[in-house]
Amino acid sequence: MWSEQYQLKEYDLTMNANLKELPVEERIRIVEDLWDSIAHDQKALPLTADQKVELDRRLSALKADGNLGRPASEVISDIRNRL
Repeated sequence: MWSEQYQLKEYDLTMNANLKELPVEERIRIVEDLWDSIAHDQKALPLTADQKVELDRRLSALKADGNLGRPASEVISDIRNRL
């Protein structure tokens, strides 16, 4: 067991050092690819009980008042104007 943990730590350190040598753009691409692979398999990250409660609360609020909120483009524009 200890040997496996040691090998994993050594692998992590080597991988971390190798990643730091890559240009930032390449590291960002790797992170995006990794995130996309996680997002593709939603069942790998089930919702917590608190998340389910919050989603149910939001759905109930939507059904009660029908307010769809504001378009993302409008919100982003407001944020940019404040910066």
